[in-house]
Formats: sequence, C-alpha cells, structure tokens
Amino acid sequence: MTAETVNPKAYPLADAQLSITILDLVQQAANYKQLKKGANEATKTLNRGISEFVVMAADAEPLEILLHLPLLAEDKNVPYVFVPSKQALGRACGVTRPVIACSVTSNDHSQLKSQIQQLKDAIEKLLI
Repeated sequence: MTAETVNPKAYPLADAQLSITILDLVQQAANYKQLKKGANEATKTLNRGISEFVVMAADAEPLEILLHLPLLAEDKNVPYVFVPSKQALGRACGVTRPVIACSVTSNDHSQLKSQIQQLKDAIEKLLI
C-alpha cells in the first residue's frame, strides 16, 4: 500500500516503522484482553472513557464508516492513528477477518502501561 493510494482523510497516518510498533502493541493488548475490535466497540470504549488510544485502518472502504472516531477521540482527548492495512490490523488483533478499527483499553495493573505511554507520545507527535 503506497501513500498515493491512501485516502487523504486518513490523517495522521503512521509510517512503516511506527505501524509495526503499533501493530505489535495491539497484538500484546489482545493477549492481555485489553483490546476492543471494530468501529462500534471502539466507539463504546471512547464513550465510556476507558480507551488509551484508537487505531484505524486507512484502507477501510468507504473510509467514512470510521471517520466519526477521530472526532470522538478529540473530544475525549484520546490519541488516534491510522495504519495502512485493515488486513494487518486484523492479524494483529488476533482474528482472521480484516479489522477497520480497534481501541486499546486502560488497565492500571497492566504490564503494557509504559509501552502504551510511549506509543501515545509517538502518536501525539504525529498530530503536531
């Protein structure tokens, strides 16, 4: 997937290195049961205030089906980021289907806390 084929509305889009880091953390979050898959579940975590950050797929068709998430995330002060591939996001989530959005949820007793914080900082740098 090249930058030209990605919808320009998919901003901020993670570069290749950051995408790998994001997908790796998503995979770990899935193992720790700290992951909600799908646009509807991600919306629920944002509304409930338990979302650490939201990851969306830039190749969702049509992209508008998940463009309510950045607005909601900004309202709730939650960082969000796009990755190029919904297929890769699905694999990282531990399912065989493509996933267009997922949300990593908060857990005070998690071993992922420091990694989540580092990634949130990296995502916020993209938004500047």
